[in-house]
Amino acid sequence: MTRQDFIARLRAGLRGLPPAAVADILADYETHFADGASAGRSEAEVAAALGDPDRLARELRAEAGLRRWEAERNPSAAASAVFAVLGLGAIDVLILLPILLWVFGVLLGLFIAAVALFGVGAVVMVAGPFVVQTAPALALILAGLGLVAGGACLGSLATIGSIGCTNALTWYGRLHLRLLKPALDAQGSL
Repeated sequence: MTRQDFIARLRAGLRGLPPAAVADILADYETHFADGASAGRSEAEVAAALGDPDRLARELRAEAGLRRWEAERNPSAAASAVFAVLGLGAIDVLILLPILLWVFGVLLGLFIAAVALFGVGAVVMVAGPFVVQTAPALALILAGLGLVAGGACLGSLATIGSIGCTNALTWYGRLHLRLLKPALDAQGSL
């Protein structure tokens, strides 16, 4: 593979990252090729030593997604981190996907239940005394308030759970990259 092919594939794999970050990464890999050429190595040898540019792009995108989650801590950054970690490899997806589907399903169910409890509680608290004439108004207001509080509590627990899951995925991604780090460092020291 030539330097141009390697850089083009790496650039294509990094699409979507900030332009400044892409430029820095590409400059770093251009330096590897320049150092290899000054050492008398061919472009094909340097490209082979650097590894698959598509895999490198996935790893670099995963690292960028994890750094964004640590800096921003918002739903968009969480989704970016999750998809970046999942993008590391098909084996990881095959292992993580069933677990993640189950966990995200449970969290989604908790969020839906929290919204439903909150809504039902608000309706019981506000409309209950006017609709149900046989029950004391204070009892209906307090029951509605209890349902609203239960919905808020359940929503809070689901939010804490989703943050914990995102942090666990971040840890998994860091572990994955830490395991690959010696191989990447060996390739980077051309």
